[in-house]
Amino acid sequence: MEIEHMGDVLPFKKKKLKDKFKGRSLCKDGFHKWEVDTSQKFDVKQGKLVTVYRCKRCGEIKNEAR
Repeated sequence: MEIEHMGDVLPFKKKKLKDKFKGRSLCKDGFHKWEVDTSQKFDVKQGKLVTVYRCKRCGEIKNEAR
């Protein structure tokens, strides 16, 4: 006689409002957490070095040409 095993039970807990919008209110007010994105370093059209900044919380992009 074989015993059938039941699957794992997953908890279906609703996210708290605090956790759902964590970090987004700062970005809405203009306080982004910028970090340098190193995937693209040179702009072909302008022929200049470009520093690309990406916000760690919301993913917004800011460029700075030198």
